[in-house]
Amino acid sequence: MKETNRHEIQFEIVKPTEIEARSFAIIKEELKDVITDQKKAPIIMRAIHTTADFDYLENLCFSEGVVERLHKSILNGACIVTDTQMAKAGINKTELAKYGGEVFCFMSDEDVALLAKEKGCTRATVSMDKAATLNRPMIFAIGNAPTALVRLYELMEDGVLSPEGIIGVPVGFVNVVEAKELIMKADVPYIVARGRKGGSNVAAAICNALLYQLREQDESC
Repeated sequence: MKETNRHEIQFEIVKPTEIEARSFAIIKEELKDVITDQKKAPIIMRAIHTTADFDYLENLCFSEGVVERLHKSILNGACIVTDTQMAKAGINKTELAKYGGEVFCFMSDEDVALLAKEKGCTRATVSMDKAATLNRPMIFAIGNAPTALVRLYELMEDGVLSPEGIIGVPVGFVNVVEAKELIMKADVPYIVARGRKGGSNVAAAICNALLYQLREQDESC
């Protein structure tokens, strides 16, 4: 087996505090200004930054005026409900709290687990039912469970729930594509990663992109 000489590999020297900025500079350079919508650009770029996958340039779909509507909802104290603890951990709760919002994930709650077992359905389905009982404006950020999107659609159709918006980016092979298409047909503001790709990290990244846009607006005032 040939021994690799570490000195044969050239590394770019970047300070730890500059890595994120350098990463975004590389992304912008490779995109070559193909994103013309400046409200969508930070969201698409953060999804790419999180995944190193430029397919999100084409995969992310936005309903009309969704960025502005989600910004307004956050400013008015909207909470974010996720379907994984990973997404909850990744969302910048300090930034959201500036506007009175909180992040919720009910997937690990004992009552959710018991009811899901009793009903023979997923915890994600029951989690959406539990979220519907909150008397708070809510943005749903779904990165794992297509059943969460399906249940949200049913709750909206039944008039039980009226979300401020849905970030629908579950990843996988079973019912993922179909669940995303369902949300895109609903009467709700959405950001959806069309196709199989997505994940909890992408859901958190999109939430953070929205929050950082608001922070930049505050700092520029």
